[in-house]
Amino acid sequence: MKIDEIDRRILELLAENGRMSYVDIGKELNLSRVSIRERVNQLQENGIIEKFTVVINSDKVGKAVSAFFEVDCEPASLVSVAETLANNPSVASCYQMTGPSTLHMHVLVEDFLRLEKFINEELYSLEGITRVASHILLRRFKSRTGLKL
Repeated sequence: MKIDEIDRRILELLAENGRMSYVDIGKELNLSRVSIRERVNQLQENGIIEKFTVVINSDKVGKAVSAFFEVDCEPASLVSVAETLANNPSVASCYQMTGPSTLHMHVLVEDFLRLEKFINEELYSLEGITRVASHILLRRFKSRTGLKL
């Protein structure tokens, strides 16, 4: 599906506020609610909009420690390690990367004691990991959800 300028504007508005009503989007773009609904449905059906979600402030729900990990794996273990980590509730995201590190992972935990437990009991215990480097987040300057068009 090729998206036009109206689709782009709809996506921009929904990226800013996923709860914006079709009526309000229509007013902004001078289109009917029905037209907006049809376009949003098409964007969903074609996989351009993957899902609607909320952004939760991790600090305010008790996940005060944010850490990024570079994890190297033996090639034969990559998929099983990645799947195990992806299913761990402390892992916010996990990606296979090019470059010096095989996996890049973002972890959110309550405190440093929990981070230590995650590293020692849930990460180091996995078969096939050859190297782990961690980076603790001190301050966030920018964090974006979704794609900016």
